[in-house]
Amino acid sequence: MNPGGATGLSPDAHPSRRRYTKEDVVRLAERYRSWGRWGDDDELGAANHVTPERIAAAARLIRKGRAFSLAVPMDRSGPQLGHTTRCNPQHVMLRTGMDVLTSAPAGSSAMASTDDAVYMPLQAATQWDALCHVFFDGRTYNGRGPETVTAAGAAHNSITNIRDRAVGRAVLLDMPRLTGRDWLEPGEAIQDEDLSRCADVQNVEVGRGDFVLVRTGHLERRRRSGGWGDFAGGAAPGLGVSAAHFLCGRDVTAVATDTWGMEVVPFETGDVPRFPLHVILLVNAGIYIGEMWDFEALAADCAADGCYEFFLCAAPLTITGSVGSPINPLALK
Repeated sequence: MNPGGATGLSPDAHPSRRRYTKEDVVRLAERYRSWGRWGDDDELGAANHVTPERIAAAARLIRKGRAFSLAVPMDRSGPQLGHTTRCNPQHVMLRTGMDVLTSAPAGSSAMASTDDAVYMPLQAATQWDALCHVFFDGRTYNGRGPETVTAAGAAHNSITNIRDRAVGRAVLLDMPRLTGRDWLEPGEAIQDEDLSRCADVQNVEVGRGDFVLVRTGHLERRRRSGGWGDFAGGAAPGLGVSAAHFLCGRDVTAVATDTWGMEVVPFETGDVPRFPLHVILLVNAGIYIGEMWDFEALAADCAADGCYEFFLCAAPLTITGSVGSPINPLALK
């Protein structure tokens, strides 16, 4: 395949891009708003679509017994290079093998152990965004205000709410393979009709309760370049605003990509300067967002057997009040 060299276009001039105003974004947000759909006290959002029946049906997709980890390594060599307020995970040893050697009496057969700890922003690597991660015009999912997230954490809409719901049928939409490339270019937007065409070509349906994984190849591009560069916060391919029609119209539970922020960067909006699709999906539709997932091994397997649906298990850590969580998503085929 063509490794996807430079197009000669600036990200803003890319032909896949569209322009939206704040009024456009608000219109889409209101169109797909699910506040009150499951009651005024609901904190699950689109995770309400994850039912025992759908989980059981998804489990039947496991036929080969193959498992694919979709997580990037959580270490000091990760993607956070100072472009944002987040840092990479800092792993430290509290007790090493040397401590075992120096603390055990000579000739002792007593049990001894090693121990370690980690400091990390919960969204430093492969992760979920909680519904309370984003506010727009002073409101987050189901109309709750910023006073619901304090120094003690989130009182409502925490990511821990899906600790037993981040499981079910998932579909990979491999956008670069659709166009015969290894990756999409920074600034290249994936629109509603692109997602529809990819699903049609791959002969896979996307429906209620599904987890939609969208590969752009951006993570692999950075990996082959030998450094993360501006992966965290820089120009990137990603979902355009119109992708809301595909995702919300099908009642999916979540969408995840192999980029830092899921959306195309630069954004397609001028007067909504940051993350318009987060506003539509997280704040209004209650659809969860996953970022920095690694799809390469899974994508190769899907291309080899022509099967782009599988069972996904991507439970967050149960950190009380957390507004995001690191995860090790597992795709099972």
